[in-house]
Amino acid sequence: MFTPKRFARLKWACRRGMLELDVLLLPFVEEAFSDLPYEKQETFERLLTCDDPDLFAWFMGHQKCEDPELAEMVDIIIKRVKV
Repeated sequence: MFTPKRFARLKWACRRGMLELDVLLLPFVEEAFSDLPYEKQETFERLLTCDDPDLFAWFMGHQKCEDPELAEMVDIIIKRVKV
């Protein structure tokens, strides 16, 4: 379960050094995170531990994430933006 304190940390972690990541991650955590099953929420939390250049490359389609769970989370976020 994500306590309010843990969720606040998660939201803070969505603030990245790249605007391109901020516009993907912040709206996702504010609008869609709570609808995810707990295991996907934990995967999203783990995604936020990745380096910005890797995240940018994955989201922009320049590279494919080797971790299948993280790759699925990237796809979930991208699909949400395209809707």
